[in-house]
Amino acid sequence: MSKIKLLLDVVSDLRSLADSLQAVADAMTQDEPAEVPTAKSGMKAKKAEAKPAPEPVPEEKPLTLEKVRAVLAEKSRAGHTAEAKALLIKHGADKLSDIDPVEYQALLADAEVL
Repeated sequence: MSKIKLLLDVVSDLRSLADSLQAVADAMTQDEPAEVPTAKSGMKAKKAEAKPAPEPVPEEKPLTLEKVRAVLAEKSRAGHTAEAKALLIKHGADKLSDIDPVEYQALLADAEVL
């Protein structure tokens, strides 16, 4: 057998192995059984009917002082400086840096109405 023929056989076997590994990986991620091809058959894996993956729920990142400051600065530039100041006082502080971070969500909700 020539070296080229041997190399072609190795490449074919590697492709079969890659298909088998992909089928196993897909089955593990989807929690569904998949048909795994045999090593010498040269058949590609037939995947089980794939269910659409549920969309991941985006994690809400905690609001930072900088994000709240940016929103309030925009409202202030839009002519709502007095209202922004009143919101700060409503949430228990004279300046934004004194507001408890727990209040950021409520403060932003109030600011959206401006």
